[in-house]
Amino acid sequence: MSELGPVGVTIPAFGVADTAAAVAAAVRVEELGYSTVWLPGGQGNNVAVVPELVRATERITVVNGILPVDQAPAAEVTALYADLESAHPGRWFPGLGGAHGSRPLARMNAYLDELDAAVPASRRVLSALGPRMLELARERASAAYPFLVTPDYVASARELLGPDTDLAVLVTAVAEPDPVRARDLVRGGSLRFLAGVPGYAANFRRMGFTPADIADLSDRLVDGVTVHGSFDTVVARLREYLAAGADQVVVPLDGLPEPWQGDLVAALG
Repeated sequence: MSELGPVGVTIPAFGVADTAAAVAAAVRVEELGYSTVWLPGGQGNNVAVVPELVRATERITVVNGILPVDQAPAAEVTALYADLESAHPGRWFPGLGGAHGSRPLARMNAYLDELDAAVPASRRVLSALGPRMLELARERASAAYPFLVTPDYVASARELLGPDTDLAVLVTAVAEPDPVRARDLVRGGSLRFLAGVPGYAANFRRMGFTPADIADLSDRLVDGVTVHGSFDTVVARLREYLAAGADQVVVPLDGLPEPWQGDLVAALG
């Protein structure tokens, strides 16, 4: 997946509810020079949006980030992959995750078994945080896709994944030079909810954050797993992720001022 370029972008969550808005956002992202557009995670089964984005654009690669496997039947994914590969080869990577409940690794393996005949591992992305899911991505996908992680985490994940599995890292970027206000904006977003999700909380602990850091969303935690500041500061922090071993950093489009949206590609490309 490293051919997708060093910087990708997620379009806003309206991408699932409003196909026309999603298409317009994808077309704009392509015009700005991004090579990859990611559909937002946590929005249920957004498979139906994928062909609309692929057909409306010319070259950009579309990735679901992440498609929950408990909501998107494997048969639906394989049918769409076959259709798009026939008409638009190489334009879609199914990004997969959301195997919750008991035995999530077993559930994800079973889902991947269903895909094997039609969707090769070289075209799959897995949501991954902990070591076992990273290992699964190494064995059965082309890339791992973690969120809310530090550059140090990226370095350790790169070591575990080895050189042949790509690492695309979703990073919240806040264009706010005042660190106090920037941290407040981060705390008012999805971080508070996700800090209570067992998988994210466990990964925060693996990265060395204390229970108090997690409960209070401490400055140390916020600064460790997000980037904020001036344009130059944000670019420098994103470069830390790339230097640590990320093949691609992915930033939310709706978190960037309009002038930054194109400049970021030039700065990191």
